[in-house]
Amino acid sequence: MKKILLKLAGTSFFICFSANLFAQTTGTLTFTFMPVAKTPTYNGNSQHVLAAWIQNTTGSGTASFVKTKLRYVGGGTNDHLPTWAANASCTSGVATSTGCNTIDGTTGATLSSFSAKTLTWDGKKGAAATGTLQPDGIYKVTIQETWDHGTTGTAITSYTFTKGANPDHRVITADVNFGDILIDWVPTGSVTTTGINENVPENPEIIVYPNPTGGVINIDFKKATQFKVINILGAVLYDERLEQVMDGTKSIDFTGFANGIYMVIVSNQKGCSNHKFILNK
Repeated sequence: MKKILLKLAGTSFFICFSANLFAQTTGTLTFTFMPVAKTPTYNGNSQHVLAAWIQNTTGSGTASFVKTKLRYVGGGTNDHLPTWAANASCTSGVATSTGCNTIDGTTGATLSSFSAKTLTWDGKKGAAATGTLQPDGIYKVTIQETWDHGTTGTAITSYTFTKGANPDHRVITADVNFGDILIDWVPTGSVTTTGINENVPENPEIIVYPNPTGGVINIDFKKATQFKVINILGAVLYDERLEQVMDGTKSIDFTGFANGIYMVIVSNQKGCSNHKFILNK
């Protein structure tokens, strides 16, 4: 069994060649929703603004921003989408400034009716033809709508989904602002990884669950002598050695760590096995 010693950010650790580390599955997200009609509306003429965008869950603000999908604004409402404007790098928080990132997004003037909206996402950041396929993991569609002045005339809601090799089909319960919400992630079956495949029968056997997890992961294992957990940057967050080869179940609590993608590495004297999991609290 081969191993490779990596050094990232001053940290050294062993990782198996047999891993499929951080996959990037191609596919399409389709998201539909119906804004609930509101009164009164801005200027008294059914004028309201709306934005919807894709974010990852490993950062915040511009660090989490992936892509604008919808943006309807104008006519004196340029300051009515502050959260979207901050995420999309709009100059001074003005939603129609030249700095706003609306690549491949549907944009237009303020809306005069509350009607169903549909958006799609190809799993990329940047232009469709030249964009960068994003790593698998938990993402969210965030919607911001403002129909009147004041805190009671605006709403912002996020809906999470898992981009990966498995489909994610869900109907989301309506709330007072948005209804008829459908999430449909459909992978195409094309997966690229940053790992190298090598079929090694002597690896420890592991099952990691639940995945995604809200904090605690359970590891069912056979033939193990060491456990490690690393983050996407390669930092070792957990490291435990056993006195002898063992079978069993181990639980590790990650509620103190940030949402994101992590890797469990279980090894013995003959080999090692890796398993990616997603933390989404």
